[in-house]
Amino acid sequence: MSLQLSVREQIEQEIRQRGPMPFSRYMQICLYDPSSGYYSRNAEQFGKAGDFYTSSDVHAVYGRLLARQFDEIWRALDRPVEIEILELGPGRGLFARDVLDWCDKKFHDFFAALTYTLEESSPALRTKLQETLRAHLDAGRAAVPEERPSLAHRFSDGYPAKHDQIPEGRPTGLCRTLQPETPLIVFANEFFDALPVEILGTAGKLHLALEDNRLRETWLPPLAEELDFLDRYGVQPEEGERIEVPMAAQRWAQQIAQSIPCGVLLIIDYGYTRNEQLAGRYRGTLMAYRHHSASPDPYQAPGEQDLTAHVNFTALATACEQEGMQVENLLTQSQFLMGIGERNQFADAFEDCQIPQERAKVALQLKHLVTPAGMGENFQVLIASHGIDPKRIAGLSGLSFTGGSRLSAFSYQLSVKAIVVVPVGTWSLKTDS
Repeated sequence: MSLQLSVREQIEQEIRQRGPMPFSRYMQICLYDPSSGYYSRNAEQFGKAGDFYTSSDVHAVYGRLLARQFDEIWRALDRPVEIEILELGPGRGLFARDVLDWCDKKFHDFFAALTYTLEESSPALRTKLQETLRAHLDAGRAAVPEERPSLAHRFSDGYPAKHDQIPEGRPTGLCRTLQPETPLIVFANEFFDALPVEILGTAGKLHLALEDNRLRETWLPPLAEELDFLDRYGVQPEEGERIEVPMAAQRWAQQIAQSIPCGVLLIIDYGYTRNEQLAGRYRGTLMAYRHHSASPDPYQAPGEQDLTAHVNFTALATACEQEGMQVENLLTQSQFLMGIGERNQFADAFEDCQIPQERAKVALQLKHLVTPAGMGENFQVLIASHGIDPKRIAGLSGLSFTGGSRLSAFSYQLSVKAIVVVPVGTWSLKTDS
């Protein structure tokens, strides 16, 4: 019986067999190795007790607000008999459960048409999804397909011997439950930030090699497509800089756009535009997260820490447009959630509150999701559509909020209601950078 190799041992073994390893491949193994990768080995990375938390860990209102937006999209599609939501990287399924529960309670017609598919590469997380969504799975409203060879299982004995011949992070198609022609909403919350990236510097493209049986960094010539990506969507690195080149994210965006004959792609993540990079911001964003602590060292604990890089929204938007999608102006999470919630004064958040203290606690949680002091300005929202009247998409509530003084006033109201009752915690966020 052979012993299971650790992530570091796998990396070293592959370098010996195939030569210097691109950083993207290192990141791929660390995060997605089927047996020992960070996202594969357990389902306890999320929440206050884990390494980071997402918007769904803050309060159910996040899923409730998105449920309201999904219902509007369904109506913009002329209320089809069937519609599918496909969530990429759903984690433990908290968001999906909140959406399905709220649709069942508030949007009965939409719920009757809905099938919610969760595409998750981690075996441990797929097991967790079965627990979280048991009622909806049994009722046929949710589906967790078995993972096909994709991000977690990209490399096998049949792959080329040389790293530069390997199509890093290429998707093999979306795991749909309904027929391909069925209207589709693809939802990706903090999915693209965890895809492997290349790292370019003035000396070339970052690789890992072995020297005296220890990992060391080395720089080799980049591919032409990687240099072209920076010319089109980013910036060329200056002396001492390391700039990410998210080729895997670009391939995923193209694949998703090709897979939506009629529907919407909704991406929520922390990221930047090319103009922001040209202005000197976000020039190197790779970070490691462990136990709510951030580190710039991606080599400290391979397989035991999360590795992320901010999302290049200029590149993702262009990928969607090139596949014929209509792309809306980029929004902040503040603008998006405020647009959805202000029409009914965020009743979705406060409906379950019985006493003032509960309302105050929810107000603080909502403040964290919406206002610039929390997640509101760190996260961006990209909406792209295909096969829908652009005027109907423009009428979505999530696109209606312009910000300004209304957001400031709302932030103040939440602060007055919440701070004296529930103190803000001191643990770190995944989004700190």
